[in-house]
Amino acid sequence: MKTYTINGSGGRPMLTDLHLVKHKHKSPLIIYAHGFCGFKDWGNFNLVADQFVDAGFNFAKFNFSHNGTTVENPELFTDLEAFGHNNYSKEIFDLQQVIHHFASEDIELVDSNKIGLIGHSMGGGISILTAAINKNIKALNTWASIAECKTPWTNWDNERIEQWKTTGVEYYHNGRTKQDLPLYYQLFEDFKNNKDQLDILSAAAAIDIPFLISHGTEDSSVPFSAAEEIKAASKNAEIFSVASDHVFGRMHPYEQHVLPQPMQEVVTNSINFFEKNL
Repeated sequence: MKTYTINGSGGRPMLTDLHLVKHKHKSPLIIYAHGFCGFKDWGNFNLVADQFVDAGFNFAKFNFSHNGTTVENPELFTDLEAFGHNNYSKEIFDLQQVIHHFASEDIELVDSNKIGLIGHSMGGGISILTAAINKNIKALNTWASIAECKTPWTNWDNERIEQWKTTGVEYYHNGRTKQDLPLYYQLFEDFKNNKDQLDILSAAAAIDIPFLISHGTEDSSVPFSAAEEIKAASKNAEIFSVASDHVFGRMHPYEQHVLPQPMQEVVTNSINFFEKNL
């Protein structure tokens, strides 16, 4: 595994891991985009990366530039100002930067013509939006993806939205870390000002590469109906469902040496999908 940084939005460094197969020839690459309040190593993600490598895929995972972590503290939300200034447009830019890095650089053992993309939750939405405009992506797989760019204010009423506008900041309580994470109003402004570019369902309709939607039927964070909406909008997507929650039975920290059964089912199915389409 190689770890280095790629410049993201505002020039902020994105810590990136590249897990390489042990062959002498170039192999396809899978890029993973984490979700809201996530990071590249959430839930001992190396267990996932290792399985892709064992199946013959290089695997890259990275921290979005404004996800609240830093290069020095890649699993802690220590930069709350960055977190508060994150938005969908910045994450699309970040993912484009990562794809560009691997598609344009002559990286030993990486076949830049065979790049697949996985995105979880909000990262799933970002991946759909990006795959619709980036022709370097040859196959797309979402895990528990959102169907609209309204995280985390999906269920906020108009009064709270107006309060957000007035004060300039609202807070999201992270139940795991017990932190109240700031969300500046610019997040909502980015959504309002770029509605066409941030329309996930329209992007799904424009995607003509192989597309697999993986989703838990017991997901209380992003309901299974979101997967059905994306499927209905897409030309050729297929759904893989598993009886599980939003994170497929994982948690953070995750100290086990094997994946929970639902996550294992998703990973196995995802590998089969990329073996068929890359």
